[in-house]
Amino acid sequence: MTKVKTKTAKHQKVHQTSLFDLSNFGNKRVEVQFTTEQISTDGGLLFLKEVDKNIGLMDRIVSCLEDGRHQSYVKHDLKSLINQRVMQIAAGYEDANDCNDLRGDGVLKVCCDKEDSLSAQPTMSWFENSISNKELYRISRAFVDQFVSSYQKPPKAIVLDCDDTNAQTYGDQQLSLFNTYYGGYCFMPLHIYEGFSGRLITSILKPGRRSKSLDVSNVLKRLIDHLRKRWPDTLIILRGDGHFCSKEFMDWAENEEKIGFVTGLAGNQLLHKKACTTIESAKREFKTYGKPVKRYHSFSYRAGSWEYHQRVVAKVEVSEKGTNVRYVVTNMRCIRTKSLYENAYCARGAAELRIKDHKTYLKSDRMSCNSFKANQFRLFLHSAAYVLIHSLQKEALAATDFCRSTMKTIQLKIIKIATRVKILKTKVKIEFPKQFPEKQLFQNLLLMFGILRI
Repeated sequence: MTKVKTKTAKHQKVHQTSLFDLSNFGNKRVEVQFTTEQISTDGGLLFLKEVDKNIGLMDRIVSCLEDGRHQSYVKHDLKSLINQRVMQIAAGYEDANDCNDLRGDGVLKVCCDKEDSLSAQPTMSWFENSISNKELYRISRAFVDQFVSSYQKPPKAIVLDCDDTNAQTYGDQQLSLFNTYYGGYCFMPLHIYEGFSGRLITSILKPGRRSKSLDVSNVLKRLIDHLRKRWPDTLIILRGDGHFCSKEFMDWAENEEKIGFVTGLAGNQLLHKKACTTIESAKREFKTYGKPVKRYHSFSYRAGSWEYHQRVVAKVEVSEKGTNVRYVVTNMRCIRTKSLYENAYCARGAAELRIKDHKTYLKSDRMSCNSFKANQFRLFLHSAAYVLIHSLQKEALAATDFCRSTMKTIQLKIIKIATRVKILKTKVKIEFPKQFPEKQLFQNLLLMFGILRI
């Protein structure tokens, strides 16, 4: 915004904003000035603050951090920095550079409980790069504890939906590796969600390669051990595609109680031989009737490196496009073959939609730091934004159409609402527009959060 300096009779400098013209409105001239104060474009963030007041996520993360700064020089405490960054991410401002333009945003100030200007980019970048490995480990446990506390009582069963995705990197970044499948240098963040509810359990940044079976086993066993301490009687089921088939995990699960798994399994000649009868029968049926055929077959199988026999389900599809055979391995033998594949295994596709919310709409693949630790911390910040929006969506918006919408829709229709914020001496006055599409929804949310505070 440009400014023109003029002088009054007393030679005082007065600033006037530049005036711009748009196309006429009928016979009237249309003038534009950047003069309106105390307006924010992200009024819906106030609801995320209320969500956090109820679930305590920010306090959990802050409790994992150590502030080594001399407190007499500290202007921005750790909680305000965490709040500012997570709320900006939730509103679609994924980069630390955005802090410079949002320092005076009234809604963000209320969300951060801070009347003075918020942090600028240099302070936020320092903060992201100051986190130690010990603190990162504590934060990862804090996310799991947050997941556990989201249940009022121990669930009878949970599903650990595991999948990783690429986060493209640019420049010389630590542990950025070339991935042939994605055709570039990247990281491979591991996302773990609960399959029934869609709740995020944790997210772990990994170098840019597929997970090795031993790495998968170590991460999952540590996670399950932590969950088992809180939920000793809960059935825990691992679900993932073929590269989450870990012989170490399968062998370990065989001697554990109430641990199940259903993962993809890469085909080989021996598997094809065991499924040969079903494959040939499906081909004959398609040749005879000319209609697509789908069949399932279940058998016991033990690879050379496996310690125990496991149940393998083969899905055979024959159509004009050819023959497609897929395999799934599991230790669950009480579920019928078709239901196990279609209802248990294929339901893992919902995890890809959750990753889309996390990665595409909340921009969690913005890995701009050189330090691997700083990028892991960034991933946690984006995960915190996911948890807040998901909690708002599944709890406060459960009876609305937004319950099944993408997080992008929630950003555009709920968070991105123009709001006037007046910070007065004795109170803070929030003003929403008199008319906008979601006005009734906002009134309902305000009443609900008011009741929750009583």
